[in-house]
Amino acid sequence: MHQQLSIVMMGATGAVGGACLDKLVRQPRVARITTLGRRPVEGLSSSKLEQHKIDIFAPDIYRTLLAGHDIAICTLGVGEPSKISKEDFVKIDKQAVLDFATRCKAAGVEHFQLLSSVGVSPQSASFFLRTKGELEDGLKGLQFKRLSLFHPSMILTPTNRYGFVQGLTLTVWPWLKPILAGGLRRYRGIEVSKLGGAMAANCLADGDGTEILEWDAIVALSQRQ
Repeated sequence: MHQQLSIVMMGATGAVGGACLDKLVRQPRVARITTLGRRPVEGLSSSKLEQHKIDIFAPDIYRTLLAGHDIAICTLGVGEPSKISKEDFVKIDKQAVLDFATRCKAAGVEHFQLLSSVGVSPQSASFFLRTKGELEDGLKGLQFKRLSLFHPSMILTPTNRYGFVQGLTLTVWPWLKPILAGGLRRYRGIEVSKLGGAMAANCLADGDGTEILEWDAIVALSQRQ
């Protein structure tokens, strides 16, 4: 008989986090889900769901909510990095996540899942990808029993969330899929429902050590929902 799981999430109000949470609350093996965020997830009710409004920059206050969880999922991130300063981007996308992970590790969480991005590297010329790469290095240093790093390319949402540029991208991206073959498959866009579903499904899959999940692995997991 499979173990019942207790999961804590940060970033559940975002598109990917919301899709992941929606799958998790319907999964019989998941007995308890705790969400931590600046606002609650609306329109979702479940007896296994506990929501807590927190300051994501105050880890020593919310750390008392982390005990007793098996898995932590973090989909926290800035939707439009170009609209904020580099300092604020680092504060949210790197430091707040690393603080969360550090407290999760101290609380006994064994499996940590992160929504990251394809192409991340601490040596990248891109500030965005370099910051994400530095975050991943920090997470690896915490030595979770299992660390799952999701590396999607363009995340395809059902509607335009961020204005003209995203609207244009959502229109053009599906036409690029046939071109992105072979080693370029990792750059294919992924529907937000599939990405969230894959993160939920990965909670139920066996694994150990650090795993990097790109387009093929994400799609395969999404089909196990």
